[in-house]
Parts: sequence; structure tokens; C-alpha cells
Amino acid sequence: MESVLNIQLVDRTRKQVTITAIGSDIATQARLVLRDAQSMVETARHQREPLAGRLSLGVIPTIAPFLLPRFMPALQTAYPKLQLYLREDMTAVLLESLHDGELDLVLMALPYELRHAEVMTLFRDPFRIAYRKGTQRVDPKRYRFNRLQRDSVLLLKDGHCLRDHALAACKLRQSEKLRRFNATSLLTLVQMVDADLGITYLPAMAEGSALLANTRIQTQPLDKNAYREIGLVWRRGTGREQEFRALGAFIRKHKQKSAARANP
Repeated sequence: MESVLNIQLVDRTRKQVTITAIGSDIATQARLVLRDAQSMVETARHQREPLAGRLSLGVIPTIAPFLLPRFMPALQTAYPKLQLYLREDMTAVLLESLHDGELDLVLMALPYELRHAEVMTLFRDPFRIAYRKGTQRVDPKRYRFNRLQRDSVLLLKDGHCLRDHALAACKLRQSEKLRRFNATSLLTLVQMVDADLGITYLPAMAEGSALLANTRIQTQPLDKNAYREIGLVWRRGTGREQEFRALGAFIRKHKQKSAARANP
């Protein structure tokens, strides 16, 4: 490559090899070229047979344990040739991997500021107030945020989109109601609520999941406008958009069937 470009990409000594600044830039461009070449091959392949072969999907932690187990078996039955590789991580990390070509799709919560991406909104996921049974911290039948005690609301720490969505959708504006100690994971958050250290706001898809099993936590619906949206995100300009939309339609349809069975 150095011979072709007539530039030095690597500094070499007897003890080490170091990529130069221009070498790093060239490596980034090379990865993009390889990604685009792979995308061309995948586009041709999936034009012949959609949802077959390799597909890498990133999913955020506040969706993965609740939604994936409910539609994955049906997806594998409907598309037996699909090789689905899953990665669970924070939204910002997944989106960076998406733009670097390491992921094909991201299943995430909205709204979220996006760049150079296409979005397919799948469904709304309402928020629920969650509290330990018998708690004195909240009266579920007369719930009002302004009636809550000081330091009574527990949330995930900064960086989790669920925190931001809960703050916005549930109109949590009075900071004195929020505890300064924030949980690092949903599991920790649930354990704290189960210990009656506070109340929190959970997505409806968490109801009936293993996360709440064997706890004394109960949930209560909130205002109909308190919700987040779940959607699929992919790189703008991909040749596999039609295939990605087919996957989104499959997830949406399965979610609707699950909701119908839960509320006959």
C-alpha cells in the first residue's frame, strides 16, 4: 500500500511498529471500502433471498431481555437461513459500531439524535410507575409526581437513554424528587425498588419478564402520553433497506399479536 500511494503509513524500528497519522486515516478509509464491498455482495445475495445469511443486530439493554425472547423463536422458524448475530450495548456505542460497519442494524428506543441514518418506528412502549407492594412512598390510585416525597425516585445513571426518556415522557422536572444515587443497570434498579428504597419508571415491555419475577414490585399505568418509541435504525444509503424494513414489519406484527393475546 505504501508503494502504491507513495507515502509512509507505518513508522518502523527494531522494537516496535507505529501507525502514522496518515496511516490511521488510510486505515479508516480502507475499512469503509471493505464495508461497502461487503455491502454490495450482501445486497446481491439478499435480493435473491431476503433475510438469509448473516445479519448483525445491536440491541440496547432496556429492550434486549424483554423483546428478543418473544420474537426470536418465531423469526427463526419463519427465516431458517437467517444467521442473526446479536450485540447488546449502550445506544451511543451501538450507533458508533453501526456507522463503522460493524453492525447492520440497531434496535433502540426513540427519540434519539441520529446522523446519516434511516429510522423505522415499530411501536410505542408505555411507561409504568413501579413500586414495592405495600410501600408508603406512593399511593398508586392517587399518583401525582408533585405529591411524591423528596428523594423518592430512582433512575438509571446518566448515559442510559431510558433515564432521558423517563425524565421527558413522565415529566420528571422537580430535581428534589430524584435521588442522587443512580443505578448502573436495570437489575440493580429493580433490586433497590424491591427493597423499598424508592420508586421508578419501567417500560411496559418489562412486565411479565424474568426481571420482575420473584419480586414484590407492582406496576401502574401512567398518562397515555408517557411512552418511548421502539425502532430500527440503519445506515443511510444501504442496499438492504427493503430487507431491514421486512424485519421491522415482522417484529411489529409479532408485537401486535403478543399484545392481542395479553389483552383478549
